[in-house]
Amino acid sequence: MGCIFYLSHQPASESSKLSAGVMATILQVMQAIFPYSVEVSAFHSFVRKGAHFFAYFLLGILLYRALWGKWRHFLLALFIAFLYAVSDEVHQLFIPGRSGEVRDVLIDSAGAATGILLYILLLRLLRRWVMIK
Repeated sequence: MGCIFYLSHQPASESSKLSAGVMATILQVMQAIFPYSVEVSAFHSFVRKGAHFFAYFLLGILLYRALWGKWRHFLLALFIAFLYAVSDEVHQLFIPGRSGEVRDVLIDSAGAATGILLYILLLRLLRRWVMIK
């Protein structure tokens, strides 16, 4: 949560520089593997929204684990992630050049839900695999 807060607290100019640097690195790697052109503005948006999804993917897993990882804690972990996403977007309303977006809350919540569900699925598969052996 601290990392998300720190990144959200950056003014728009700093945030854009950071995502542009990440995007340039990803584009270099992609173009070395798949030599084709990519629309930079669309890819920049994809990188920024992907960062939202991934950050909350990890947050969802960490929240679920912090609640001791019981199935019934899925909704509580998801609700906490949702509340934090809302507070993060409200926080961005007070940062120069930034805005709060409902779409980002939805992306963040989807990332948290995906992270938690994937974690639960992998745990169940691992437990079955260990019991079989």
